[in-house]
Amino acid sequence: MHHGPSDARAFLRSFLAHYARRPDRQVVFFPPAVSLTTVIDGLKERQDILVGAQNIHWEDKGAFTGELSAAMVRDAGAELALVGHSERRHVFGETDEQTSLKVAAAVRAGLTPMLCVGEKLEERERGDTELVVLRQLRAGISRIEPHAIASMLIAYEPVWAIGTGKTATPQDATAIHTVIRRELMAILGEKANALPILYGGSVNRGNAQSLLEAAEVGGLLVGGASLDAEGWTSIVRT
Repeated sequence: MHHGPSDARAFLRSFLAHYARRPDRQVVFFPPAVSLTTVIDGLKERQDILVGAQNIHWEDKGAFTGELSAAMVRDAGAELALVGHSERRHVFGETDEQTSLKVAAAVRAGLTPMLCVGEKLEERERGDTELVVLRQLRAGISRIEPHAIASMLIAYEPVWAIGTGKTATPQDATAIHTVIRRELMAILGEKANALPILYGGSVNRGNAQSLLEAAEVGGLLVGGASLDAEGWTSIVRT
């Protein structure tokens, strides 16, 4: 919940002045809903940068005041939607069932879902990380066909590492990303190798390089460190 339309415009001016097109990477912005069209309009000349919604409702329309449907988000020009972000799960009580409905709604509307999975500290300390991550993953993709699964993105974001300054080591990230990849391979076969699995959790310009170099880490989902245009530019250039 940062950067309303005015701040978003200023952010884009600074970012675009210092970030040239790079064919070897994909950059995506997930602005708050009130700034969604501002960011989309500000990137009209930069088709190399995509925009997504932070959250969607699972129904196509109806009496859900304050919510945004996937179809509305797509009509606004967005191409992706976050689903199951840790704050949606653990601050707003979003369930595995709801994430599955949202992933299905995104696919139905022509959006690419980025499904977020990750364990809380107490789950990690109990040794339940793999159990939790696989439960969330299986639930999230349970309502869509394999071809749609192959076109989505997955983000592993351990809850204990989000906004805490604690970061999973590259080895930690590789271990869980490997678990996710193995599960996707069981469903998709070799097609799973092309599906990006991102890491999120206290990513910053100091650790971005080592995380990106870790096996099975196909990108980064950046939170607080993306709020500063200069810092974000540094991470995107990594």
